[in-house]
Amino acid sequence: MQINIRTSERNQEVVRKLTTKLPYGTKENVIARIALGYSLQTGKKFQTGNFNLYDSKGKEYKDHILFDAKYRDFFIALICQHYGLYKTDDNIPKYIKLHIDHGLELMDTIFQDNYNYTFFDFLVEYIEKGTLALTDLNVSLDAVRNNQQQIEKSFYANPIKVQIGKSLVDEEPIYLNLNDTKLYNNCHIAVAGNSGTGKTQFALEFLSQIYEQSNGHVNFIYLDFKGLKQDDVKRLDKFFQNTKTNFVDVPQTPFPVNPLTFIDNINEVNKTMGIDKFVDIVCKYSNLGIKQKGKLREATYEAFLEQKGGLYPTLKQINDRLQEIVGDKKDTLTEIMDELSRYKIFIDDPKNESNFLNSNLYLSLSGDLSNSVRFTSLFLIINYLYNTFMNMDNSPVENNVKALRYVLLIDEAHVLFKEKKYQDILEKLLREIRSKGVSVVLLSQGIDEYNQPNFDFSSMCEIAFLLDIKDKNTKSMEKFLGMSGEGSKKIARSMEKIQTGQAISNIKEYNKGDLFWIKQFKDR
Repeated sequence: MQINIRTSERNQEVVRKLTTKLPYGTKENVIARIALGYSLQTGKKFQTGNFNLYDSKGKEYKDHILFDAKYRDFFIALICQHYGLYKTDDNIPKYIKLHIDHGLELMDTIFQDNYNYTFFDFLVEYIEKGTLALTDLNVSLDAVRNNQQQIEKSFYANPIKVQIGKSLVDEEPIYLNLNDTKLYNNCHIAVAGNSGTGKTQFALEFLSQIYEQSNGHVNFIYLDFKGLKQDDVKRLDKFFQNTKTNFVDVPQTPFPVNPLTFIDNINEVNKTMGIDKFVDIVCKYSNLGIKQKGKLREATYEAFLEQKGGLYPTLKQINDRLQEIVGDKKDTLTEIMDELSRYKIFIDDPKNESNFLNSNLYLSLSGDLSNSVRFTSLFLIINYLYNTFMNMDNSPVENNVKALRYVLLIDEAHVLFKEKKYQDILEKLLREIRSKGVSVVLLSQGIDEYNQPNFDFSSMCEIAFLLDIKDKNTKSMEKFLGMSGEGSKKIARSMEKIQTGQAISNIKEYNKGDLFWIKQFKDR
């Protein structure tokens, strides 16, 4: 494949001007290479529809002039990496031309606007930025394609009718038709209530009924990252027995997956994207810097390269490679990776990994673990769930009934809402995973935490239950329930009289804003 290009007519003069800023005798192919690298460094991505964006009436570059044999493969690799292409793709020359013209335009603007700005200034500034970009790539939160992960999860295609409580007036049962698409666009649920209001017992009853009604086809995971005390575990024993729930007390019992198996370890493009996402999660949710990110990426790649026959490395193997890279220079990254592998938060041997999606789990992350490790572990698990379900087919809708597969319940969700770095993946989870037949249930102590400056999480939850809360701001409650101004007075009156074990809701099967007794598991 020959790469012979011409810049745009306008950029022919730009090539000449910028070359004069380089040391005397520098050839004009040098400025083209710099322009190409600078354009890629900005993160700009062109679409195939942009191939005619620039004319081809300017400076001509033959293949052997633009890239001599020593550097040719390097520049092609940059384009392939940027667009996920194979090295023989016919569009590579077109992308190279686009980025050269784009880079020339940007550089011309920089020098026009900065009269005293030298090319040495430019190289010092942008070589540094380019180097940092190698260790601080913007990693997409999108699910990574994994053709090797053969995990299936059955679904329940019949209506699920959950009794959520009873009327205060006549004690008639109140039902929620959870997966009726005529009533609800999604099955996500937001629950808000102070400690001691019955919120947890309400959630346990909700999970129990779904499991029972679906004959065990709809499974669940209860994510509790504040950790359960021994007395709490005993109080939950009946729930565990009734729903056949496995209690996973991390780190006493490791979580039954290797968090790296969401990565396709055969396809190189998918593998690279998966490794970058793993590294991004560990570093982002542990507040680590860009240099640490680069070291972890290097260690992870090396650990994957050592595996043969489609096997996966363990966190311990990645940690071992990391220790070799950093030597005696211990820092926050080495502490977190050491803690993740030393406490065996996840299983060591991926061959022992089972499809836990076909069982019920209650995950308790011990409060004795550092916050960084607890949050990192939590989001590795959430990412695993998200990525695994997004690689499955959509669950069907027949006769206005959405088939359900799974319930993901996150307790104390208000802790996650407050941090921007947690919000992004939660927002993506809520938007996309519903098509796979997954219901997300969020439990929080208040309602203001749902409504963050960048995103209102309650708006993504079609169904909301409001128990007693501290701040009874009418407008906030109205927004949380998705109700218009007409219901303001009813909401305010109900919340003035609310008692422990009572709630108001926006469900369509009951009067919005009216108090009712919630159904709690402890009353069984």
